[in-house]
Amino acid sequence: MHQSKALAFALVAPALFFLAATLGWPLLQAVQLSLQDVRVIGSPGGFVGIDNYRRVLEGSAFLSATGLSIVWVVANAIVQTVLALAAALVLNEKFPGVRIARTWVILTWIVPTVVVVVIWRWLFSTSGGMINPLLIQLGIIERPVGFFATPWTAMSTLVFINSWRWFPFIALMMLAGLNRIPDELYEAARIDGANAWQRFRRITWPLLAPTLGVLAVIGTLLSFNVFDIIWLLTSGGPAGGSRTLPVLIYETAFKGYRLSEAATISVLATLLLMAFAIIATRALDRGDDR
Repeated sequence: MHQSKALAFALVAPALFFLAATLGWPLLQAVQLSLQDVRVIGSPGGFVGIDNYRRVLEGSAFLSATGLSIVWVVANAIVQTVLALAAALVLNEKFPGVRIARTWVILTWIVPTVVVVVIWRWLFSTSGGMINPLLIQLGIIERPVGFFATPWTAMSTLVFINSWRWFPFIALMMLAGLNRIPDELYEAARIDGANAWQRFRRITWPLLAPTLGVLAVIGTLLSFNVFDIIWLLTSGGPAGGSRTLPVLIYETAFKGYRLSEAATISVLATLLLMAFAIIATRALDRGDDR
């Protein structure tokens, strides 16, 4: 037993060392920088202790950005899960062209972010865009809406665009989980007279739950760190209505020229994500033990 554990550790040791070198060292550098008063990259800075942490935690910008980050993560998780689950259930059925559909659904995920931003910025534009005229023709709105004009509409639009970009990837992961469910269970349920909703509630959902749990953890970590779409579309505006923590870190470092303060926010954000990952992992482990 001891030899097998030693062999297992020896096999994973290179990967652990690589992770420690690529993740641990930059994190230590960020912690060291957060304890100084460096303003611009390359400039010297003196030791200030926890003054940066006190300043960040006492300020309103960090709390506001944290709240918006939580809203951003929760909204993306809900929208992406609903879209991905619906797509996975459709792609799991047998119909002509299903193989082509499974291949093409991933296209929205592999399209470069800049292309996605250009397309959706044009579609949501109040002058020449297609979304406003379509909504007016359907009778949903009476006049063009500025989708990036107010904090609420800007955040909602960003959530939709980001979910549209990422739900195909999650759908494929869910589809892999659906393919592991034995067809015999569905056949037995049909023989017993179970309808589609009953089969989903008693078979699909319970057996897909572990996959959904893992995707929830990964999706939360990925969504929390999204910067490119938010910055390219709104730059954190309007009036800071979409300034999440990654955007705040960028603004603090490269627009406010407070590099140490930006490192402080990064360290605090990392601690929040680590706490979430630990709690979520333990919750998944307890679920597997049942």
